[in-house]
Amino acid sequence: MKRIIILLIVSALITCSQSLADKITFDDLYSFPEIGNPQFSPDGKKIAFELSTTYIDSNISENHIWIMNSDGSGVSQVTFGPGDQLDARWSPDGRYIAYSSDKGGTEQIWLYDIETAVAKKITSLTTEAWGPEWSPSSDMIIFGSEVYPGCRTDDCNKAMIRQEESHAHSGILYDYLMYRHYKTWEDGRISQLFVYQLDNDSIYMITDGIHDAPTVLLGGYTDYVFSPESHEVCYVMNTDSVTAISTNNDLFISSLPDGEPVRITKNMGQDHTPRYSPDSKYISYLSQARAGYETDQNELVLHNRKTGEKTNLTLQFDRSVGYYIWGPKSEFIYFAATDRGFRKLYRINIKTEEVEKLLFDAVYGQFDLSPDGKYIVTARTLSNQPDELYLYEIKSKKLKRLTYFTKELTDRLDMRQAEEFWFDGFNGDTVHGFLTLPPDFDSSAKYPLVLMIHGGPQYCWHGEFNYYGWNTQLMAAEGYVIAQIDPHGSVGYGLKFKEYVSGNWGRGDYEDLMLGVDYLIENYDFVDSTRMAAMGRSYGGYMTNWICGHTDRFQCLITVDGVYDQISDYGATEELWFPEWEFKGTPWTNRDEYVRSSPSTYAANFKTPTLVIHGQHDYRVDISQAFQMFTALQRQGVPSQFLYFPDEGHSVIKLENLRYFYQTQIDWLARWLK
Repeated sequence: MKRIIILLIVSALITCSQSLADKITFDDLYSFPEIGNPQFSPDGKKIAFELSTTYIDSNISENHIWIMNSDGSGVSQVTFGPGDQLDARWSPDGRYIAYSSDKGGTEQIWLYDIETAVAKKITSLTTEAWGPEWSPSSDMIIFGSEVYPGCRTDDCNKAMIRQEESHAHSGILYDYLMYRHYKTWEDGRISQLFVYQLDNDSIYMITDGIHDAPTVLLGGYTDYVFSPESHEVCYVMNTDSVTAISTNNDLFISSLPDGEPVRITKNMGQDHTPRYSPDSKYISYLSQARAGYETDQNELVLHNRKTGEKTNLTLQFDRSVGYYIWGPKSEFIYFAATDRGFRKLYRINIKTEEVEKLLFDAVYGQFDLSPDGKYIVTARTLSNQPDELYLYEIKSKKLKRLTYFTKELTDRLDMRQAEEFWFDGFNGDTVHGFLTLPPDFDSSAKYPLVLMIHGGPQYCWHGEFNYYGWNTQLMAAEGYVIAQIDPHGSVGYGLKFKEYVSGNWGRGDYEDLMLGVDYLIENYDFVDSTRMAAMGRSYGGYMTNWICGHTDRFQCLITVDGVYDQISDYGATEELWFPEWEFKGTPWTNRDEYVRSSPSTYAANFKTPTLVIHGQHDYRVDISQAFQMFTALQRQGVPSQFLYFPDEGHSVIKLENLRYFYQTQIDWLARWLK
């Protein structure tokens, strides 16, 4: 009896403490600092990392570089002032950290001296500079800059800019596709690589052609790197004549200082993220087999520098390889891959091709390996815990938390970790999802359900503290149960599952989402089937538009950056390889599929109140798609609103715009669900 009373008291105290916790607000969400890019010092004793902080009152964000001891002690900030400091890289001799910074108004390369704690700018290019990478000899830094073709000096680029600005007209004449990309228009400049020499404080250009080097289309994590001997550079370039329909990125090598580029891959899909093995025998890279398929499986391939032979290490690993690094003895390669809603860390033995799972209980982000190969430092997140840095000892398999930047906020807020669920989806395949419950959850009550639909379609929901599209905790705090489902087309469930969606938009993917909602209604008594909403962004916005024409089971919808009409979107989007792969041709070679998969085809069925959101500078899905969707809704008398951002692209970035973005959706959901 005494034990029961004690348990009841403890339970009451826990319930009381949870009810006293705060619900997350918009200001809380953007008060969380974001941590990333951990880098071991060459001696393994220190770790540099980057921390992005948003200052709510002044409406600005800054990214700065910090350093701590490898045990998590001695945390200190090393860069200050306005602007962003990014891409921190230790020099191999441990004397400096190179980074790119826009302090002063233009992005340039800077050096932070570890001994003197003094930072200095080492480039002052009119065309700016970004992405420093060290030579193993510590006397050179390779970086990128966007210059005018044929200009090998800064004076030449400066003169070209003055000439452009002197025109009385505002017209720009194009005679090629890919005249705009993502949210910017082409200005005639191309990406080229430069080397800064520390010994004489000089800069020289190492690529000089008509193609972006490195590529700015698709590509990998860092697409240029010095060889171990510091005599050669490997980089990624696409030399196809029409880049709007090409994913054919290839690897090239050039000897320094002025060697001609030599192509070392001839694969028609994209090859990217080159890395030299420490023993200098190989160049590893990520490779996609098929031309035009931007989300084809990333395979980890070795190029033998002596023989040119290629070896696919991950032929038997049915997941797409992400960020990776070599072990110090050239025996293992460590990599990240998405698997069933979590990003996990693995290593592969390059001789046996055996894959070993190292970390798999959370979503692991950027990571680095200690110089002795014994430890991994990595960012780690769960749905109720933003990224923090952890140290993993490979031999003992012990994981230790190093940073606590988010502890004060997470201790104060009532945020519940998303639970996983599985159900039988389209074609009998098992489909995965996450369910996030609201604060002060009462299992005996009834809650509205909000279905969130991810973009892609070759993407997935991760069990992380997410910012992509929406933060689930912030939306759940409004009193909703949040469902995230990974339908056919999602990554992390095998190649066959992902590939089904291409040529089949609106079929099995839609069926999965509806079967998932059915499953939740049938298995969770607290889900109120009379109060449900669906919302999605990008492909998720497309799917929300599709839902609008195929079911009236939802009380309201929110569509962000979504396609309404596939034919008109083909003519307005920039990366044409995407629709040509997904819809198996062009509108004039496979018109029936474009018409069948267009929400516009089913506009006569629109009945559900819908909020449409889009940005003027979205060149991936043109703003005209939102105009057409909103017009179809209004013309048929369907309750609808259109939230237009004249200064945003394919995602909302500016803080006050984000605040209004969230608040408008919260108001819309409350109008129809509460």
